[in-house]
Amino acid sequence: MPEDDNDYSSRWMLIKSYFSRKCDLKYKQPASASRTRKREQAIWQRRFWEHQLRNEDDFSRHIEYIHFYAV
Repeated sequence: MPEDDNDYSSRWMLIKSYFSRKCDLKYKQPASASRTRKREQAIWQRRFWEHQLRNEDDFSRHIEYIHFYAV
């Protein structure tokens, strides 16, 4: 992101919106009533954790976490 732009929430909203519109229907799960009311797609987790990677060790821990849950 540009140095003077820290609006992560708006950036993720735009990314998720674009992806959701382009995503093939076979990957979308049925939305709950709550998600439907909030106009949320069931392909996304509800919240995100904003975290800036601090160093190589921090990066490695995140990669290990992703690999663990991707299996």
